[in-house]
Amino acid sequence: MTEYHAGFVSFVGRPNVGKSTLTNALVGEKVAITSSKPQTTRRAIRGIVHQKDGQLILVDTPGIHRPRTLLGERLNTLVQSTLGDVDVIGFCVPADEKIGPGDRFINEQLDAFPRAKKVAIVTKVDAAGKAQVAEQLLAVSALREWEAIVPVSAVSHIQLETLTSELMKLLPESPSPLYPDEAITDEGLEDRISEYIREAVLEGVEDELPHSLAVTIDDIVERDDKDLVEVYANLFVERDSQKAIVIGKGGSRIRDVGAAARVPIEKLLGRHVFLSIRVKVAKDWQRDPKQLGRLGF
Repeated sequence: MTEYHAGFVSFVGRPNVGKSTLTNALVGEKVAITSSKPQTTRRAIRGIVHQKDGQLILVDTPGIHRPRTLLGERLNTLVQSTLGDVDVIGFCVPADEKIGPGDRFINEQLDAFPRAKKVAIVTKVDAAGKAQVAEQLLAVSALREWEAIVPVSAVSHIQLETLTSELMKLLPESPSPLYPDEAITDEGLEDRISEYIREAVLEGVEDELPHSLAVTIDDIVERDDKDLVEVYANLFVERDSQKAIVIGKGGSRIRDVGAAARVPIEKLLGRHVFLSIRVKVAKDWQRDPKQLGRLGF
């Protein structure tokens, strides 16, 4: 009889090295939002990979960075507490960028978590030539002794099965699965919807805005008579000038955001969705402990 393994794996790395994209690719469904903007992930989001001989719970965390705001400090604290509890840490480094001070800083931080086994994952190999990938694998192997080093591409599905089996081997034995068969995430419905809205906003705004955006859900109303779900959301920014950017001329940008967000929300709910997004200003909320608490941080 084959042994059953189950446990927790967290991917770490600089912002924007492809941790959320990798989580979604391994789970086989979108559980974490992705964006080209740094610091997209703000919570520890769990995605669940089911195999016949085990269960892999992937904990997608914010990128480790040197914080400039109270929000940044709280995100780093979240990462630290998550890493203290996982069985395996997967350190992600993109194949197409040389290892820099940010990567070395994170590699040093890993010593604070002796309990977790360490695996190096070279991401985005589809964006680099063979020589560049080989060079990166050598550079990564020089950082420390790893349990395994796996080159992957989440977008092109290169070596994802290899990564899954390598991670599974390192998990503790478990008498049974930790989550039911049908579970792919433990994220609540409101959280997933608010994240889809934030993802849609992130794709359409300037670089200075992403950190200033937060989304909350006021209400979700099921209208059985119309096969419709009404979603009422608030989108918070820090300044009036940002509110104008997000709304756009004549409301054009916020309409685009609503149209883009409705697609994954309708897929998630399996129903037509009426989406109302109200843009509000919460002055300097990233630095205000009370407002951070109200917004769920």
